[in-house]
Amino acid sequence: MFEHVNVVAGGVFVFFFALVTVLGFIAARWKAADLDHLLEWGLGGRRFGPWITWFLLGGDLYTAYTVIAVPAVIYAIGAFGFFAIPYTIIIYPFLYLTLPRLWAVSHRRGYMTAGDFVLGRYGDRWLELAVAATGVLATMPYIALQLVGMEKVIAALGFSGEGLMQHAPITIAFVILALYTYRSGLRAPAMIAFVKDAMIYVFVIAAVVIIPYELGGFGEIFAVAKAAYAAKVAAKAVPAAGLTLAPGQIGPYVTLALGSAMALFMYPHALTGALAASSAQTIRRNTMTLPAYSFVLGLIALLGMMALAAGVHAETPQDAVPQLVLWAFPDWFAGFCFAAIALGALVPAAVMSIGAANTFTRNIWKPFIHPQMRSREEAFVAKLVSLIVKLGALMVIFFMPTRFALDLQLLGGVWMIQIFPAVIFGLYGRWFAGPALLGGWAVGMVLGTALAWGEKAWTPIHDTGLGFAAYNGLTAVAANLVVAALLSLVIRSTAPDETTPEDYDDFAFG
Repeated sequence: MFEHVNVVAGGVFVFFFALVTVLGFIAARWKAADLDHLLEWGLGGRRFGPWITWFLLGGDLYTAYTVIAVPAVIYAIGAFGFFAIPYTIIIYPFLYLTLPRLWAVSHRRGYMTAGDFVLGRYGDRWLELAVAATGVLATMPYIALQLVGMEKVIAALGFSGEGLMQHAPITIAFVILALYTYRSGLRAPAMIAFVKDAMIYVFVIAAVVIIPYELGGFGEIFAVAKAAYAAKVAAKAVPAAGLTLAPGQIGPYVTLALGSAMALFMYPHALTGALAASSAQTIRRNTMTLPAYSFVLGLIALLGMMALAAGVHAETPQDAVPQLVLWAFPDWFAGFCFAAIALGALVPAAVMSIGAANTFTRNIWKPFIHPQMRSREEAFVAKLVSLIVKLGALMVIFFMPTRFALDLQLLGGVWMIQIFPAVIFGLYGRWFAGPALLGGWAVGMVLGTALAWGEKAWTPIHDTGLGFAAYNGLTAVAANLVVAALLSLVIRSTAPDETTPEDYDDFAFG
């Protein structure tokens, strides 16, 4: 297992991993509070200001998906992988309008999750359960994506094995992550995010300056990549690949960008990071500044083409960036880069498990299993669930085959987008009835899952029969909306709405 370990790179990696582990445990003392209360453990007491929120949301949303999965798709099939850039840009104006309203009503009513809001707005326990179950289910493949990214860099360091030992390093990292998340809650990833983001920026700046210089400039990179894509298409290794989109890729590209944007902030972890903010103004400022990460994402995506130009031969597309790093940098800096990528997986994995744990505790366990739960019991259950969710993510890696690691996130998005109508439309009115939204959700979940089910692996797109392919999630949520709208015409809910128009006035908080 350790015969081919890169000692220098491995030593640097272990140093930074140990550093953030210590920070993860120290974080329990940061902004000192009683972490036996779910509000403190799971939302940081809603006391994170603009800077902390910026790093937390950035660390939460720009992940191993960014550094490993997106370049992997570009390495394999070219420009199609850039769909991740527009979706992380168009999302922010939308969030500027919606998230402060959600924060305001959540602050006034004590909501901690999307399920809390849906129950308060529609008065429907079963819709609350559906929203919560969707969040927990969709989070597991997203955490799995983070663990895949970490596993790839650990393997590149030379830590490898056969059979069960193949996953031993990632299991050890999983245990460490689980322990400090259990102890420190949301404060741990918030603190580590500062270190993670600084390291990612150093890695990216070095990569986009040094690697193109070594390869003869971006012109040479694009020329070699273009030839490599043409060779893949000629060899029928892929149906389409290139520096620009093929006609058949336009539909999937557009629908993936739009559908992914709609799903992104429905995830429990994304809402957890937003609801932990200290004010609505903090959220507004972050929606204006977070696009800086999207610029970095564009640079990172180019690493896929750089790997082609460098002649990197990866066993799987997910190995492209780690192998490029080993090719381009001395061992000590390769270890630094791998540590940055691993932290880019640890921070979101921690927030994801916390968000899912909050959701399960508040909207599944408490209302349906133990309604008389006290505050300390809530926190205890959430801590246990945060461990179980990570274990579920490991099972996803072991038993859910996909072509690209990116497909794990896109599969979660197929499910997560189905709660979009209940949450977003609920912020602006209650025309939809709770039972109608539940019916639409059920149709969307079944259709989206059926479209994603493949003979050999989960797939994110399907042939619409209209001359183009589309993202499964967008097609499913369209059916969801049609069913919910039709049912709302004939079903009028009499359940009370505990919110008032004044609850949504986010400007009252500054």
